[in-house]
This record gives sequence, structure tokens and C-alpha cells, in this order.
Amino acid sequence: MTQRIVEDEFARDLLINFIKRQELPFTVNVSAGGRRSIKQNRLQRMWMSEIAEQLRGSFETAEAARGYCKLHHGVPILREADEAFREHYDRVLRPLPYETKLECMMVPIDLPVTSRMNTVQLTAYLDAVHHEFSGLGVVLTIPEDKSLGWRPSPPVEAYEEAL
Repeated sequence: MTQRIVEDEFARDLLINFIKRQELPFTVNVSAGGRRSIKQNRLQRMWMSEIAEQLRGSFETAEAARGYCKLHHGVPILREADEAFREHYDRVLRPLPYETKLECMMVPIDLPVTSRMNTVQLTAYLDAVHHEFSGLGVVLTIPEDKSLGWRPSPPVEAYEEAL
């Protein structure tokens, strides 16, 4: 599967030329959003440290908080958005015990989840993390920079059934 991020007219023209050269039949999927931003990634990492620091009884490290968030919030978002990810996750990881799935989200295995997300998906992920942990009383840094494409939004539905 080929994935391209189209952020300008030149990239759009390249994609159109690529599509014209494909043999029929073929399938195209288009989704909104560009690459996740470095600022979004920094914010996510900051939040994992804040979560681990404020919920020491639940998470020993920021990596443990990150693994939990990837499994509980990132996996459901990718399963919904990416058929190939869903099929592989459901076949390989979903049957595993919870603790094993959680370990797969963390270093050294570190299954790519948030790193596969575009800005729209990572915004949904940040919304879900913010909603869960602010609901537990965790104070998470809210960026002043609105260019991050993230501001607190209304609560999102739980995805536990996707785990």
C-alpha cells in the first residue's frame, strides 16, 4: 500500500500523475489531515510525563502511561481509520492477554500507533487522552499555540470494545 501526504499543489499533481499510471482496477483511499506535527508529538510526550508524575500509583514511568494511551486511545482510532491496521491488529494482537498487548505498545517492541497518525487522527487521540486524564484530576498542559491544531473538545466515546 502506498501512502502519500499531499500538502501542496505540486504533491497533488504528482499524485494525480501516479494515479493515471495505475492499471485498472485499483482502490484509492483519501483521508483528511497531513503529517502529525512535531508540536503535537511534543505535547503528547509532555502529557505522558505529567500523567506519570501525577498518577504515580497507576503508572511507574512516562513510557507506561504512553503504552496505556496508545492501547486505549490510539489503537481504536487506527482500527477505525485503517483497514489494514485493523485486520493485522485483530489477527495478531487482539487475541493476546491485556498485559502482553500493553507491553507491545512500549519500548522495546513499541508498535507504531501514534507515529502512523495524521494530524486529524492525532488530534482525536489527544482529545481522548485529555478527556480521560483531566476527568481523573490530572492537570495537563494546554498549549497557548493554536497552530497545534488542538484545543480541548467535548468528550469522545469510549473505545474499550476495540481492545
